[in-house]
Amino acid sequence: MSGALGGVARVFSLFNVVAAGLLATSVLALQAVQRPPVAPTPPKLELTERTSLKVKVYFTDSKVQLLKPETRTVLVTKSNARAVAQAALNVWADGPYDRNLLAVVPAKTAPPKVYLRGQHFFVDLPAAYTNLRYGTSGERMLLCTVTRTLLEDRGEDVTFLVGGENVESLGHLDLREPYTRRDCADQ
Repeated sequence: MSGALGGVARVFSLFNVVAAGLLATSVLALQAVQRPPVAPTPPKLELTERTSLKVKVYFTDSKVQLLKPETRTVLVTKSNARAVAQAALNVWADGPYDRNLLAVVPAKTAPPKVYLRGQHFFVDLPAAYTNLRYGTSGERMLLCTVTRTLLEDRGEDVTFLVGGENVESLGHLDLREPYTRRDCADQ
């Protein structure tokens, strides 16, 4: 009888029990890995109503001396100040409809990003704007058309960033202080 118990004890030795547990775990893991993934549920399509708003967008005259407004219609999903401002600058970057006016940036140039904190606009100009090679008057037109467009209905001032960073200048013009309506009133 002790021989039979000894054989059973050898079958249930620590090594055999651990090996059987590892074998069972690996079989379960293999089955889990080979199981096809659960298909994700598609997001619900939410149609948001777009509201059309009229905004005044500023461009320059053919002599690059005066700011000239053009009333444009923009579509926004939210009519908050930031969304309207971003839509206005998207239209600004596309250029004017009136052939007597000039766009301030070349066609297909990315529009700046607009942020709003209280009554203060922050405009992040793409880094490509530093390569436009404008003179002082061209840079002033660029900054003033944006400033006047944004401050037409609301806001106190516009702080310009370039590529997400505070910079001292955009070529010739100082960007350390925010631009206000008064900075661009003489145009």
